Amino acid sequence: MPDTSPLPPYAAAWAAHDGLPLLRTLATALVGLDALTGLDGFTLPYPDEAQRALNRTVLACLLQGAEPPAGLPELLSWCRFRPVSDWPLDLPVDAVDDADHLLDPHSGRPTELCHEWAERTADSAVRQRDRDIIRTALRLCRECGEEDAYTEFRRLLVNRPVLSSVEFFEVTNDHVLDPVRELVRRIYLPVPASYLRAGAYTTCARCLTLLLPLQDGAWWCERDQCRRQGSPPSGSLLPVEEVGELLQVERPLRQFVTGPGRAEADLEQALTGLGLRVRMWPAFDAYDLHITFPDGRVWAVDVKDWAHPAFLGRSAWPVAPDPPYDEAFWVVPRYRVQDRPGYLDVYRRHRPAAARGLPLLTDTELVNRAAVRLAGAPDGGTRA
Repeated sequence: MPDTSPLPPYAAAWAAHDGLPLLRTLATALVGLDALTGLDGFTLPYPDEAQRALNRTVLACLLQGAEPPAGLPELLSWCRFRPVSDWPLDLPVDAVDDADHLLDPHSGRPTELCHEWAERTADSAVRQRDRDIIRTALRLCRECGEEDAYTEFRRLLVNRPVLSSVEFFEVTNDHVLDPVRELVRRIYLPVPASYLRAGAYTTCARCLTLLLPLQDGAWWCERDQCRRQGSPPSGSLLPVEEVGELLQVERPLRQFVTGPGRAEADLEQALTGLGLRVRMWPAFDAYDLHITFPDGRVWAVDVKDWAHPAFLGRSAWPVAPDPPYDEAFWVVPRYRVQDRPGYLDVYRRHRPAAARGLPLLTDTELVNRAAVRLAGAPDGGTRA
């Protein structure tokens, strides 16, 4: 169910700041440029969205009495090397952190935060593309009465974000996926040549997406969690002459379905390792994990792997009541909280009144709480 409740006053106050629409415009332009040409492959005249972002940035700087970027290349340099908190913009508290960049300093590609600004805000041209795809998959599977088809569709996006031509043929001829066959064909797109090194593509062994080769010989992974663990480990080597055309699931789905899905899969593994029964995406994705304890008590969990805690807070909504459960939680990967000071406090300030009773735990806290409950000890209360 979509959240139609009014924003709390703290979050609604964002509308008074002129810098927020500009950040959305910038993020949308960067994501669009990256998808269209790559951020270093365009010439004059600039695409409309990029020119609009440049014009608005220049105007914002002039209004603040600051020196504006001389052109789009300099604006891209700002996005890559200058933290957004250091820009001459009118931004509210909680909008950005001291380390936030719109482009990754190492690769020059849009950061996960940039994708959230582009795809999780109301005036974005690519707003919630991932949700549109998931809603379509749900509708198609419901119409056929095939809950297993939806579950396998989700597992496909989580566990196989990259497919060779042969694998793509096998997937699109898998009868379990019949209700979503045409959807799968639309969301797996040819991989750009920028991912090639020495005639081959390389996947990340941790998150299964493709690695981007950098000029210094290193690799770059698009997932924040992977990069914070150090150099990404090389997974499968996929020579073009062997795999033919390679396809990967489109970027919004990698960002908002594949990435969080890896966190969901890790949580499933940890909980089943404790001896708990876990059902993934029950009742056509009413929530992410349905967890049953030996005494019959049930927990419901939604996993939210979001970089920006204010966006997460503004989207907070009670977990769907069916399938029934005894307790419900939202869960965020621990690294998000570790990487952004005040993450939980920002989330709390921005959630609507209807979600005041929705606890937000880290994945580690949830697993520890489950272990404590299995041991028969008090669970220590809930986190807000």
